[in-house]
Amino acid sequence: MFPRPAHRHDRHGRSGRSSVLRPPLRPLAGRSDLFSVSVGAAAEYLRGAYPHELGDVTFLLASMPTSAQHGDGIDRWSIDREARKIVLYRVPVQRLTRLHMNDDLHRRMAAESCTFQAAAEYLGLDPWDLDLGGHDPH
Repeated sequence: MFPRPAHRHDRHGRSGRSSVLRPPLRPLAGRSDLFSVSVGAAAEYLRGAYPHELGDVTFLLASMPTSAQHGDGIDRWSIDREARKIVLYRVPVQRLTRLHMNDDLHRRMAAESCTFQAAAEYLGLDPWDLDLGGHDPH
């Protein structure tokens, strides 16, 4: 007697089915992925808070700056008002920012903080003067 070929059945007696959808995308696990998602979320939030001033501003990501804009060390962002773009530099933000805890939450907060600081500089405001809550004192 020959063994019967194994059939793949689940607990309901059905054979294995192919996925209706394509395979899932790889998880966002790397530092560059976390940085990209953090900056993107902060940029969308700022565009919503300042639609007239930042609605058509492009937030870009780059690894390192090609030149020093501020002259006080390695820039974490650069601003081009004529081209209406803000470029955030991943490596300086991730490597040179002092974190009291080096975990995903604090790395995300550092990326968001630099995004807010760059947007404030673009708008000519102090980062603390950004009125993001839309609070009405009355």
